[in-house]
Amino acid sequence: MSCFDELSAAEIARGVAAGEFSAEEVARASLDAIAARDGEIHALLQVTEELALKRARELDEMRARGEKLPPLAGVPLSVKDNMNLIGSRTTCGSRMLEDYESPYTATCVQRMVDAGCLPMGKANMDEFAFGSSTETSYFGKTANPWDTARVPGGSSGGSAASVASGEVTLSLGSDTGGSIRQPAAFCGVVGLKPTYGAVSRYGIVAFGSSLDQVGPFGRRVEDVAMAMNALVGPGADPMDSTSQECPVDFLEHLEDGVEGLRVGLVPALCEAEGISGEVRGAVRAAAKALEDQGAQTIEVELPHIDDSIAAYYVIGPCEAFSNLARFDGVRYGYQEPGCATLAEQSEKSRAKGFGAEAKRRQMLGAYLLSSGVYDRYYYKAQQARTLITRSYAAAFERADVLLFPSAPRTAFKFGEISSPTEMYLSDMFTISSNIAGNGSISVPVGPGPESGMPLAVQLQGPAFKDRRLLTFARAIERAFEAEGAVAPACARKGGELA
Repeated sequence: MSCFDELSAAEIARGVAAGEFSAEEVARASLDAIAARDGEIHALLQVTEELALKRARELDEMRARGEKLPPLAGVPLSVKDNMNLIGSRTTCGSRMLEDYESPYTATCVQRMVDAGCLPMGKANMDEFAFGSSTETSYFGKTANPWDTARVPGGSSGGSAASVASGEVTLSLGSDTGGSIRQPAAFCGVVGLKPTYGAVSRYGIVAFGSSLDQVGPFGRRVEDVAMAMNALVGPGADPMDSTSQECPVDFLEHLEDGVEGLRVGLVPALCEAEGISGEVRGAVRAAAKALEDQGAQTIEVELPHIDDSIAAYYVIGPCEAFSNLARFDGVRYGYQEPGCATLAEQSEKSRAKGFGAEAKRRQMLGAYLLSSGVYDRYYYKAQQARTLITRSYAAAFERADVLLFPSAPRTAFKFGEISSPTEMYLSDMFTISSNIAGNGSISVPVGPGPESGMPLAVQLQGPAFKDRRLLTFARAIERAFEAEGAVAPACARKGGELA
């Protein structure tokens, strides 16, 4: 296991089950990779060495007793730091929760551990998931493993970077408006935002309750499919009222062909202002790769998709304002010393505990929910949401999946974007599927010919048809693997291939 990061999740699990190497060897190799690389990348906020080694030894003891191992036995995992895990802190990248100890384990994390994953650590993120670059974390920024002068995307930037750097094999992130797919695109890994309700959110610190979804990152589509099998688990989670039962095997049709299936292209999106030539080329190349495998490409319209960003930046801040009101500096979280009253305690603790972007979104939400403003904005945003959802339903009557860009450009440099409005446009191609609730996946298609940075395309599908997305994603992956476009994680250093 001198370079375990060349192995897929399936290969690691098979090797552990066959006794080719132990789960503890994998855990120690992952710890060595973290020690060697994370000082430069800063993908992880906390390394949970004891938890990882404990789980690895449990798996090795199971094998020694002749017991059947779970499907992801020995696979190193990181989890975004808005997910509770007993034995770790859950900070959400914020001073407000700097010392908050997880009181229980989130369902999604527990299901991954039950499936055999080794919990290696908590991944850095934009504060409370407010951001698209992982620059707003109170604990410092995460760098892109391809080029450490560039951002990894956000808000799940640490999750994507930990997989891209080879520190772990799988990671969990959350996606409210693109926070899995955009960093996956920037870091050259696969990232899936499942259909809303497919994965339990119990134990996740909420941002936008009607938008948030948990999903996996992996270097290969098969890894993501295996993670989804673990995440949907035995059925709906009774602790999450939005959780739905998904009785499918995400590996079952992974290698199926796409012959005769229809791929919808939205011309207005592919030619949108601000999209780079490299990204346009990536979408065309992916469409051709699917056509070469027998799929049919057609043009479809999403007439209300231009309203997605406006609707999102009304609904999201309103829900964020409501969810973050609980952090009052009294019951838990950062507490400003020397306050004479509870009101003063709350006011000063929130003023110093939250960063600039967290304050901006909460203040916007407070305004949008105020008397006389609510009807003009929040109510209309919900009406727009209905129209967007109907537009998708009409498009999926004609197409099996839709093919989009994942992001308008490749990863940008730190400090290159200072305007909040310009930063918000980083998610211009991802927000609509959170508004509608359907599943989406970002698939890498190799380094850009000009930038040398990862390029990716996005597939979107109907609600609870996420297995179909994985079939199409695997078809794209096959095409670009054949060209040697996707480099192994352990061969990357600073944007150069070793």
